[in-house]
Amino acid sequence: MDIRRARIATSLVFLLFGTALGVWTARIPTVKENLGLSDGRLTFALLSFAAGCILGMLALGRLTDRFGSSRVLIPAAFLEGLLLIAPGFSGGLVALSIALFAFGAAHGTLNIAMNANAIEVQRAWGRPIMSSFHAIYSIGGFLGAITGSVFAHRGVGVGTTFLAVGAAVLVLAAWASRWLLPGAPAAAGEPGPEVDGARPGGRSLMLVFFGVLVLCTLVGEGAAADWSAVYLRDNLGASTGFAAYGYAAFSIMMTAGRLFGDRLVTALGPVLLVRLSGALAALGLGTALVLDHPWAGVAGFGLLGVGLSCIAPQVFSAAGNLDPQRAGRALSLVVSIGYAGFLLGPILIGAVATVVGLPAALWIPVVLALFVAASAGAMRTTTAADHGSRPGRFSRTGAPGAPGSRR
Repeated sequence: MDIRRARIATSLVFLLFGTALGVWTARIPTVKENLGLSDGRLTFALLSFAAGCILGMLALGRLTDRFGSSRVLIPAAFLEGLLLIAPGFSGGLVALSIALFAFGAAHGTLNIAMNANAIEVQRAWGRPIMSSFHAIYSIGGFLGAITGSVFAHRGVGVGTTFLAVGAAVLVLAAWASRWLLPGAPAAAGEPGPEVDGARPGGRSLMLVFFGVLVLCTLVGEGAAADWSAVYLRDNLGASTGFAAYGYAAFSIMMTAGRLFGDRLVTALGPVLLVRLSGALAALGLGTALVLDHPWAGVAGFGLLGVGLSCIAPQVFSAAGNLDPQRAGRALSLVVSIGYAGFLLGPILIGAVATVVGLPAALWIPVVLALFVAASAGAMRTTTAADHGSRPGRFSRTGAPGAPGSRR
């Protein structure tokens, strides 16, 4: 098997995953307008998508262990393209909610399968490459958002938009399916490896803790997405146009951080990288909140983005390597817990902001980033045990911490 082709194939899946979500997000306002939905009714539809995602992650994502990552990833990738189309032709709230639930289930399943496959490709590649996959996902989200925006600007209907992008997703999925690294299903009844004597119950607790670390990270992402422009405009007096720079800086710096993340984890190791990343995210946003100036706010959200960029990929990698035979189940738990942070984090910040004001509420992601930095050592045990290397570091030659060369 050509491992370079396998890496390209997995990268294409991350690209289509981000593109599909990005174009849907960009066309939400038009869908809302076409169906005459109030904010509350739109929220119900969006919650249907979230419920579908969580179902896909928790229930269907576990099929990855039973059948192998590629056997789940391929149909999920095709469904991602097909089910993206349905929301564009929904005639009312009920139809939209059902379409989004189905799309969310495919999206959540694909999330688990592609990350499990990425971990397998990283193991075969012999060097850290997880961050590069997530960088491509970020690029896909940007491309999807730009595509949706251009189509909207030219008056193209949402149905046509989703048909065009859905067709592109199907083409990418077909191309990727030819080169994917085949994932072996878990052996029935085969126990996973013990980590420093930890039994399955101990592994489960560790996975929950990893999920909490991702949750803390995604609270910061959700805060930047939902509250950066509001903070810059309403609290710092920036214009509406300038206020958009906050999330733009966050997105650009997150993508840049992920592009360099693999080199950083090779040089620093995952434990130190996560610790420094959390500290940088907290320092960047915290300093911006203290300085209380529009340009400082933009810079602060940019530093928050680069700080958070490498955390989730490293935690996912650690979770998948905790028990390689059951990486799908591990990722299902970790990603599901983390996803709750993206959904509930902005709501929590909004609720706190009504009591103490938005600037004070934005200290929540600062504190959570510091918690991630302080807790990075929890990854050391899995890194050392699974990779057989110096704790918290990857070997520079061969598989992580093991002899051999890149195939």
